Amino acid sequence: MVMPEQPRLIKKYPNRRLYDTKTSAYITLSDVKDLVLYRETFNVLDAKTGEDITRSILLQIILEEEAGGMPLFTTDLLAQMIRFYGHAMQGMLGKYLESNIKSFIDFQKKLQEQAQQLYGESSSQMQSDLWSQFMNFQGPAMQTMMTTYMEQSRHMLHQMQDQLKSQARTLFNGIPLSGFGADIAKQPGKETEN
Repeated sequence: MVMPEQPRLIKKYPNRRLYDTKTSAYITLSDVKDLVLYRETFNVLDAKTGEDITRSILLQIILEEEAGGMPLFTTDLLAQMIRFYGHAMQGMLGKYLESNIKSFIDFQKKLQEQAQQLYGESSSQMQSDLWSQFMNFQGPAMQTMMTTYMEQSRHMLHQMQDQLKSQARTLFNGIPLSGFGADIAKQPGKETEN
């Protein structure tokens, strides 16, 4: 029986340095980014407390990439995401974003497979060049498609929110809540005290 390979362990020390236990060497955030790009599984632990801080390190990498001049997220999108923290829809949004990113990755993979079928076995550089050429020629069409897709996704999310609000109103309609006496008094069949 083959044992699954354990994730690579990286320790973060109080001096903010990252230590790769596999290579027995200090590494940088750029090196961690390379691990992500090469799809290597790893965990980053705080060397002092043992706490898993992998998400924190990944967020640091995203922050550096966003500050690098070609941001992926607009200011408006970031503001919208912040508004979802602590909101009842927070959990749903995370799953929704994850599902949409997976769909986009699947779409990209299918395009690469189709290019490989059309042009035969090729080096990864040629596949990268084909993808770049495709994006250059299809840029406006892709932009329109992605804009339409994002707009439909946004519309669907708003519909889900409206549906949840409607269900909550229906569920709590007959329950008297303090501070809302005037509204309850106006309900049919309820008598007001004079």
